[in-house]
Amino acid sequence: MSMTPPSIEKLSEIMAKLRTPVTGCPWDLEQDFSTIVPYTIEEAYEVADAIERNDMAALKDELGDLLLQVVFHSRMAQEAGLFDLQDVIDGISAKMVRRHPHVFADVSADTADAVVTNWEAIKAAERHNKSSDTSALADIANALPALLRAQKLQKRASRTGFDWDNVDDAIVKLEEEIAELRDASNPAHIAEEAGDLLFAAVNVCRLSGVDAESALKAANGKFERRFRAMEEIAGDQFVELDLEAKEELWKRVKKEEKA
Repeated sequence: MSMTPPSIEKLSEIMAKLRTPVTGCPWDLEQDFSTIVPYTIEEAYEVADAIERNDMAALKDELGDLLLQVVFHSRMAQEAGLFDLQDVIDGISAKMVRRHPHVFADVSADTADAVVTNWEAIKAAERHNKSSDTSALADIANALPALLRAQKLQKRASRTGFDWDNVDDAIVKLEEEIAELRDASNPAHIAEEAGDLLFAAVNVCRLSGVDAESALKAANGKFERRFRAMEEIAGDQFVELDLEAKEELWKRVKKEEKA
């Protein structure tokens, strides 16, 4: 294994000291892969949040926090004799070269769509070579947000020809799922049909060219913005208002926002 670049090596050495028995940090020493996972996910979301807010100073800090997660996991793997940080760097470097043959080899890809097509074909070959799971749905992480995972499952299935012909057909299916949810009679059945409804809604988004995760995030933001405006108008009396009065406030805020 080659030497880790000095700038990364310093961070790697800090983590090694934190994980050194007796003299290291008690909290860091208690951690394992599973206990660190929530922090890794949180840091990735904080990177996304900084980008959304266009806060470049925060982005710099959050990228550092995310990089620390990579170093932390790599250190624990090194202690277990599995791999180290340099293996991680070498692995991603080789993968990027392998998945960009239009840059590092003689494959032609003049458009972004052509790049994506090549990328997916290479990924499919990699999955086939490294796993006995030959399904088109193999290697889609279970830990992904549910809407994002639903979208990925649907895209993979679509590549095999298993897909709606158009968004109108997907909307008909969505309407069927609404009816089935309405007819559900017990909590377990309601939960199942609610899940089917959400999955069908993702299909409609996908076939409409809309990212479901982003669409729901925008809807969350719109609801929060309008609800806060209702609270501001009503003041301390908001909670005491009946539903009809709250609905009138909602309509007022919505009308003012659109105007």
